Amino acid sequence: MQLGRVVGRVVATVKDPSLEGKKLLLVQPVSSSGQALGRPFVAVDAVGAGAGELIYWCRGREASFPFLPEAVPTEATIVGIVDTIHRAGGS
Repeated sequence: MQLGRVVGRVVATVKDPSLEGKKLLLVQPVSSSGQALGRPFVAVDAVGAGAGELIYWCRGREASFPFLPEAVPTEATIVGIVDTIHRAGGS
């Protein structure tokens, strides 16, 4: 799993029927200190995340697991909302 920040929302009027009712969010990958890493991507929201929230996400085959037994075509899924990060060394 990796950290990211929700930076937008994606609206798709035509999509696979299994994505009906699921929120698509634009995520910016970030480091544990909040620095942007790489390019933003679209992820399916499994937890009710919102704009500006720090989240953790997974990709690949595991990204569809939160929606089982339904088969959802996704490469990335938001699976948690981060409350705090405690790093070794007290920072």
